[in-house]
Amino acid sequence: MAQGGGMAWTLADSYGSYYTICRHLAVTITDPVFPTGFISTFIRQTRPQKSRTHLKDQWRPRPPRRQFHDYFVTHLPSSSLHPDSKSASGLAHKFPRKDSQPVPQSSKVSPAAHPSISRETTVVRIPLRSAKHHFGVSVSRGSRPYNEDSHQAGVIELPAFAKKAPPSITKNPRASTGEGTGGEGANGDPQVFYFGVFDGHGGAECSGYLRERLHEYIEKSAADFEMQSSLHGTDNGKVKRAPGKYEGDTEDLKRSKAALDSIETTHENEISTTRLSSDDGRSRGAKDVYHPPYPGDPPLIQAANKEKIKCMEKSLVTSWRELVGGYFRRFKPAYFSLYSGYQALGEESASLGASGKETSVGAAIEEVVTYAFLKSDYDFVSAQAHKQGERLDMTRAERPLNNDDILGEPSLVAGQIGGPKRFTGGSTCSVAIVSTPTATPFWNPATPSSMLVAHVGDTRIILCSTATGAGIPITTNHHPSSPMESDRLRRYAATFVTDSFGEERISGLANTRAFGDIASKRIGVSAEPEIKRVELGPAEYSFLVLISDGVSGTINDQEVVDIVKEAKTPEQGARDVVSFATEVSAEGDNATCIVIRLGGWERRQEGGVGSMGTKESRQWKRDSANESRGRRQ
Repeated sequence: MAQGGGMAWTLADSYGSYYTICRHLAVTITDPVFPTGFISTFIRQTRPQKSRTHLKDQWRPRPPRRQFHDYFVTHLPSSSLHPDSKSASGLAHKFPRKDSQPVPQSSKVSPAAHPSISRETTVVRIPLRSAKHHFGVSVSRGSRPYNEDSHQAGVIELPAFAKKAPPSITKNPRASTGEGTGGEGANGDPQVFYFGVFDGHGGAECSGYLRERLHEYIEKSAADFEMQSSLHGTDNGKVKRAPGKYEGDTEDLKRSKAALDSIETTHENEISTTRLSSDDGRSRGAKDVYHPPYPGDPPLIQAANKEKIKCMEKSLVTSWRELVGGYFRRFKPAYFSLYSGYQALGEESASLGASGKETSVGAAIEEVVTYAFLKSDYDFVSAQAHKQGERLDMTRAERPLNNDDILGEPSLVAGQIGGPKRFTGGSTCSVAIVSTPTATPFWNPATPSSMLVAHVGDTRIILCSTATGAGIPITTNHHPSSPMESDRLRRYAATFVTDSFGEERISGLANTRAFGDIASKRIGVSAEPEIKRVELGPAEYSFLVLISDGVSGTINDQEVVDIVKEAKTPEQGARDVVSFATEVSAEGDNATCIVIRLGGWERRQEGGVGSMGTKESRQWKRDSANESRGRRQ
């Protein structure tokens, strides 16, 4: 104890004083008698350590990642956001009736224009989750202890890949949208919307990685390919209007109504149906509705750096061959310019035509997405392979600090991908990217747009036709039972087995394509996406649905579409689909559903027989589920 009532001398004080003395001696004493080596070692071990960096002698902060834009930007009239009741140009009904006079027909003076015809606009960010009349999502973990599904929705920085808009849209100076003109991206193109569903298996590490990173790979791949917009040379497809003004409300309403009225609906049953049978073989009268998948439209070739693309593709394919081998020794992706001449089957974009170049020197957005999928999967697989035997590796301390970098990128470190431990699971994925030729949003009835669908595994994307009311699948399940998939893998897979549920499996896996699944990469379980381009005409389709296998494994495509038809908003439709799938499911798998409004939403119930086509089958499934639960009780 200190004398005179002072504070007690603690062990920490002793260590602090010893540290100060040793530091002073290491700097000032040069006598070889003093153990400077010991003192220097002690200082290095006790000095407060800086955060781990990728440079030994110089600290450099990592560049911050751009946060995902889960909102869209639009231009709305300022008066609708901050109405001014004291404005001199108020509405006519605010005047007393005795002061209002009709304009005579012979008068040369035109009546006063409505203030909404030309007024100042304000740029507004609207979160998609708040736009329930345009977007809806619902998630349920079912009876599982945790949820392995993920999803993402928002706007990404990607060059436009939509076709040139018709002259009726680009040359009409008053053709702005009545619900607000969409904003533009950093490159001056109209906003590109991104929607994705990721269904993890074996854990949520891979699906979470795709939710946070996949869109970044797509953006970076397009930038590295030096992909140019398909709208350059056409004034970027932008609507010409007076700066800062909100015009054409009446004109746009007329165009939207004309687009909706132009859709000729049919009540004929053009969809194949098969009877659902009960366990005793007797028909219950329900019908399983089936529609053939959408075949896909030809790619649109845009200007890009062809030589750089081939170099990057060659490097990636070589990396796969060296890391995995097996199937990837002869791996030739369909949309790689290194191996195929898919450009000959595509159409020339306006930007490529304006430059005078041939389609053989360009590239399509399909190639960008294929490269992004394969590269993100490679980074994930290599990160998991790097974690093997870390604790038993005694030479790890001698490795350089940047040894964990993924392909030399400081922002990607093996320990940050898939968690701290090696992850052997994986994830399926379905992504829809929508591009418009003008600033008008894709949900406007009079707006054409282009949609690219990239799919891996058994998640699904479905379109609802406005004319027929049919649910049109854009994706197909990548299962061993698929003839195309079985032919692709049979020369590498040792066995195809059938489980107790009657499903074929390859090496214990139900999907022949997936992210991750590092133990099955050698036999061909790759993340090469099945890609389809869909040209969406004005009001041609009512809505778009993205679902995980927790929904598609219980109810068919047409039942999903009919449930959404009965909802008032896309948000309610997504909730109803997940609720019904959870109610009638016998497995209780994780369920995710995203519903996106398209141009024909207002006429979704008019095509075909509306939502009545599957009413009987849905009721039969509900009754069967209730009967099964009653027997268990």
